[in-house]
Amino acid sequence: QVQLVESGGGLVQAGGSLRLSCAASGLTFSDYAMGWFRQAPGKEREFVAGIHWIGGAPDYAASVKGRFTISRNNAKTTVYLQMNSLKPEDTAVYSCAADRVYIWEPVRTQGHEYDYWGQGTQVTVSS
Repeated sequence: QVQLVESGGGLVQAGGSLRLSCAASGLTFSDYAMGWFRQAPGKEREFVAGIHWIGGAPDYAASVKGRFTISRNNAKTTVYLQMNSLKPEDTAVYSCAADRVYIWEPVRTQGHEYDYWGQGTQVTVSS
């Protein structure tokens, strides 16, 4: 079965950095766009970043653009989220997700369009 397993979350001070990883198994990783989403307590889940299987320019939420970088290693079936200049408002549970897309389809930003999800990893940024 498909598994997405996140790691790398934790507690960090404002201005610090964390690198999240999401290891995928049970699917043809190179057929899937990968996304990172987050959900803070009492808030809706929101798109953070996404990357197509063909490469190209990733997509980012405006709130993280310039601070976060998504990347993927198809050989390792892993997607990463490098988070720099972290702010307290970045505190949330971060989840990775996989979306089966064709070459002509863009990276999607709506969570309901994704096929598989990880269990999430907590990121807490203290002020």
